[in-house]
Amino acid sequence: MRQPGEWMQLPTDERILEILESGLLLSPQVIAKNIDKSRVHVNRRLSVLVEYGLVTRVERGYYEIADPGVRYLEGELDADDLESDGE
Repeated sequence: MRQPGEWMQLPTDERILEILESGLLLSPQVIAKNIDKSRVHVNRRLSVLVEYGLVTRVERGYYEIADPGVRYLEGELDADDLESDGE
């Protein structure tokens, strides 16, 4: 069972992680199109997910899921235990 953090915005954050779990490097625009959210909203949430270490910014405009993100989706990580890196 997944254990979301109080800082998470559900279901959007989980949908972003699920899309990135495909293993592809994706842009906020592509993610937004696939989860029916605005690019601006997805971009904001990606920034938060990067701060907490669930997502990695590979290069400008492209993101991938990080190991903690995979562990969260598998129910092996409590997101409340994560700390923001303060970016």
